[in-house]
Parts: sequence; structure tokens; C-alpha cells
Amino acid sequence: MYFTKKVLDESALLRKKWEDEVRKAVAEWPDQKERWSTVSDLEIKRLYGPEDISDIDFARDIGYPGQFPFLRGNQVTGYRGRFWTFRMFAGMGTAADTNRRWHMLLEQGTTGLSTAFDYPTLMGYDSDNPRARGECGRCGVAIDTLEDFLQLVKDIPLDRITTSMTINPPASVLWALYCAAAELQGVPLTEIGGTIQNDMLKEFIAQKTFMCPPEPSVKLISDTVEFGARYVPRWNTISISGYHIREAGSTAVQELAFTLRDGVEYVEDVVRRKGLDVDSFASRLSFFFNSHIDFFEEICKMRAARRMWATIMRDRFKAKDPRSCWMRFHTQTAGCSLTAQQPYNNVVRTAIEALAAVLGGTQSLHTNSLDEVWCLPTENSVEIALRTQQIIAEETGVGSTIDPLAGSYFVEALTNEMEEKAWEYIEKIDAMGGMTAAIERGYPQMEIADAAFKFQKQLEAGDRVMVGVNKYLTGEEEKIPILEIDERVEQEQIARLNKVRRTRNGRAVKKSLEELRQACRKGDNVMPFCIEAVKNMATVQEVCNVYRDVYGEYADPAIF
Repeated sequence: MYFTKKVLDESALLRKKWEDEVRKAVAEWPDQKERWSTVSDLEIKRLYGPEDISDIDFARDIGYPGQFPFLRGNQVTGYRGRFWTFRMFAGMGTAADTNRRWHMLLEQGTTGLSTAFDYPTLMGYDSDNPRARGECGRCGVAIDTLEDFLQLVKDIPLDRITTSMTINPPASVLWALYCAAAELQGVPLTEIGGTIQNDMLKEFIAQKTFMCPPEPSVKLISDTVEFGARYVPRWNTISISGYHIREAGSTAVQELAFTLRDGVEYVEDVVRRKGLDVDSFASRLSFFFNSHIDFFEEICKMRAARRMWATIMRDRFKAKDPRSCWMRFHTQTAGCSLTAQQPYNNVVRTAIEALAAVLGGTQSLHTNSLDEVWCLPTENSVEIALRTQQIIAEETGVGSTIDPLAGSYFVEALTNEMEEKAWEYIEKIDAMGGMTAAIERGYPQMEIADAAFKFQKQLEAGDRVMVGVNKYLTGEEEKIPILEIDERVEQEQIARLNKVRRTRNGRAVKKSLEELRQACRKGDNVMPFCIEAVKNMATVQEVCNVYRDVYGEYADPAIF
């Protein structure tokens, strides 16, 4: 028990006296609203005290940093040894355009790179595909061949800088390009570090970039996990992502529960399909969370996530290596909290969300730019977003001590409540036969849709406030600089792609693609064949077409 009986009895007496005073005060000056809740609609009491955390056992439930259940962080020294990675998301236009932005960010103090790809690349199509018309380089960088990728990483020391790639259906292909580029730089695969998002379950749940059906999609993910464990030991072969689940409208509890249950599904598949011992790969699993605007809810979500994952790995998968129980995660401030109205308010939102991520113990952080509702971020807005992280790290003192909010009646009670409700979701999904089965039934999709609808109703009714949207309106539209992608990008990209097709060894391409096709049919690990194909200048679409031909294509069922 966290408190002695004497302390709890004394607290009860003091609380009764305080409640008497509250009734008098409220009779004269009523509360501003009848019900107070988090953004996710968890009810918040007026006050929290010892009785709200009386069941906590310190050693079992809280503990010290670097010790099970890792509630307070994986590292024993927190941010004193090093700050989190300042990993700014960047991608636009051609590979050369994005390479210039990367170098600008490195010069300004970013400590890790992160890549946004355009929609054709995300979907596994080349830039000259009719479906790609008008989308080349618009929402990220266009990558068709190894030539593009070599331009993307030009003068980037791949043995010293880690790179995160937000790519899902074609993740194996883009990772193959990265591996091939590293080898051409003379960097062994054992020395490269980074992350591929590679989380298809969350695509089926929330983000909706599809290629193959769920079962072969998970198989491809297990291939990357196996290949990484054997040959690329510093690489995180999956970033199990709650971010997009939250962006689709989920609550914080749903984000927490669905993300962790996705992680369970992947671990189960690798163990079953590949026969790997969990300790051989679990330490390279990574996670990706949203840091929304509700300050304390987000901090509690991240603390609960670490404790839950540690428990899952120890009790469900019998992991023996403490590092297998670590939840290592990247955080991004909430894109869905940004507003087109009064866009400079977004600087404040991002700062608050970033601070919550740091107090929640993130290992890596991207801060959104103020203009991202309108366009790809300009250099000026990106610099402000990066400086936000640097000010938090260097000026505020929040990294001086570890998990500074631990022991707060409110924080510990809310952490426990979020964990309890997340376990309820996980148990429901287990009873359905797992996350893939739940997705096929439309369960997580419907839960998220209901949560999003409920939030929107609250917003429209004025029960929830977004400054500049439904309160404190000015009636004037604020003008901000807009970054636009010139039409030349598509023309140049297609010309470069056609040149590669003309000059490459067609026989070598055909042979490597056929070998990949046979590997897919036999159930072999696709990664060595992918790497060979892209080295021969096979395009992203050509490799993905092999997947589509062998595994089939997926279309979202009509579940609503």
C-alpha cells in the first residue's frame, strides 16, 4: 500500500472539511461546466488525493528508471545522459529537394532524419503510373529507383545518422533501397541504424494505404524482422504506430490499446512463422505515439504504455532479456490538433504537446510546423518547430530529473485508469481471435469512428473548445507563406525514371524479379531478393507488382 492507514484516515477528515467548503463556494459561484473530462472524454474529478492511489505498490507499479515495469523510463539516467532524438519529418518534391532540406535540418541541430514519401511511393506505384498523376512529390519525396535513393542520401553519413522512413505497404522495398545505398557508400549493414514504419495493421485500422491483404502483409513484416535480427542488428524493422490511429479520431485509450495489441500480433507472428526466440528480436521493436493537446492525458498514456508492454513481454511472451521489455518510442505532436484558422496558434499547441511527450519520456520527437494544415512546411516554419524542441531541452529544465510528475495523485490515478481501460480493449480483441480477426470484423474501425463522431458533436455543440475555431474568432483570415510544389517536379521525375529504364540491364532486372516471385510463392524471406532487384535498378512499382501478383490486392470492405 502506497500510504499507511493513518495517512488515509487523516486525509479523509481533511477531505470532508474541504468538500464542505466546496459546496459553499459552488453555491455562490457555480462551476463553468457540469462535467470536466479529457480530450478522450475520461471524466476528471475536482481533486485527487491519497485515496485515489491507495492500492499502488511502489516496487510493483512504479519503481525506478531502468527497472521493471519501466514506468519511469528505460534509461537509468533519463535525459541527463543525452536528450531525446530531435527527429524532424521531411520530404518533398524530388530526392534532391529533400536532401537539401535534410542538410538544412542537420545544420540547424536536428539529430535524426525522418522521411515522408509522396502518395504514389506510399502505395507502391512509380511516378509515371496513371494513378500517380498530379501527386508526384506533393505530400513527400518521390522515390522510384536506387538512383533516386542515392540522391536522397547524398553526403549523409549512414553509419552515423539514423533515418526513419514513414513507409508501410512497400516498406521492404524502401528498406532494400536503403541497404543497397549503404553498401554502395561502403557502409556495412551492421552499421546502419534507423526505422521503417512497416505497420500494416494500423493501415487496415486507420490510415488506409493498402497493397496486399492482411495475412501476406504481416508475412512481409515478419520477413523484415527476421532479416534485421540476422543481418542489420541496429535497425528497427517496425514502428508499431498509434499515431495514425489517433489522427483518425480515436481516444487516447484506444490508441494505447490498439497499438499494443498490434504489437502482440506482430510478435506472435514472428515467433510462430519464423521460429525466432523473442529475445532475438524484441529489443528492436519500436513504437510511435501521438502527443495530443490534453497535457496530462498524454503523459499518462506514455507512462502506462511502458508498463503495459513490459508486462506483455514478460508474462505473455516469457522474455528474459530486460531490453525485450523496453518500450522504445518516437512521438509526434498531433497533426489533427492543428487548425487552419489562426495558424500561429499552432506554435503554442505544438510546444505544449512536445512538452507532454518529453515529460512522458519519449526517446525521439518530431514537432509539427505551424503551416502543416495548409501545405508542406516551409524552412522558416520547420526551424521554429525544431527550435521548440531545443528550447524545451536546453532552457526549461525538464530534463534535469527523471519522470518529475511521478507520485502526483492525479498523474498516477489517471495512468492507472488508462491502463485498466486499455487492458479491457486488449481482452476483447483476444477473445475475437486477435487483431487481424478484429479488423476483419471492423471492430477497431467502428470504435474509432464512434469516438471521432462523439468528439465532433462535442465540438459543434461548444462542449469542447478549439481556440480560433469555435471560440475567440476574429473574422479575419490570417495569411501565411505557402510552400508549393512546382509541376516541373513530376516532369523531371518521370524523365529520370525513363532514363533509368533505358540504361539498365533489362535481363538482370527480369531475372531478379522472377527470383523474387519464386521466393514469394515458396514463402522464403523476400529481403535478399528485394535488395538484389533494386541493385539491378528494378523500380518500386515493379517489385510491388510482384507482391500484388502473388499475394493479391486488398480493398477495404464496406463495414459501415
